[in-house]
Amino acid sequence: MKHMDDGVPWRDFWLLLAVFLASSFAGYAAGVHSPEGALQAVRRIMERMGPLSDSSFHNFVKIFVNNSMVALLMFLSGLFFGLGPWFITAFNGLVVGIVVFVVHDLRGLPMNRVLLALIPHGIVEIPAFAIAGVAGITWYVELAKGEGEAAERFKKGFVKGFKLYLLSVALLLVAALIEAYITPKVAGL
Repeated sequence: MKHMDDGVPWRDFWLLLAVFLASSFAGYAAGVHSPEGALQAVRRIMERMGPLSDSSFHNFVKIFVNNSMVALLMFLSGLFFGLGPWFITAFNGLVVGIVVFVVHDLRGLPMNRVLLALIPHGIVEIPAFAIAGVAGITWYVELAKGEGEAAERFKKGFVKGFKLYLLSVALLLVAALIEAYITPKVAGL
């Protein structure tokens, strides 16, 4: 794993983005292959998340809390041999691809509106998740390959990773603001 001087595996940031993109296409393809399965998956997601509110502020809070929890999970899952963030990223990409398929192909929303519903906040949110993943990987790499006793490596990795996690949360705050207040207007939703 190539590191810059700060000991952070930034190459993994780009690879996580690539995994997200590839798994999004795979999710869309899965929807094409099994439209009924895709529709059922989206229904389960909607039931779990619950309806959006008429209040942009309530939607902002809901989106931010949900995304911050996903980022925390990505950070903590890095301790599973650095693999957790990869699985979470792939899963999230699959979900996005399936949702895009259902909204576009089954619900008939034109692709330009689907993209307008994703891009404004997605250009901040997706890299934020990748940074959270890098945070977890950084923690694991320091623990596994750093210098000193295990407790010292654990703490040093946590501190490095937690700084990245906080950056991720700050970006997710911006993304949630965009998603709650700007995206609905831009996409005409």
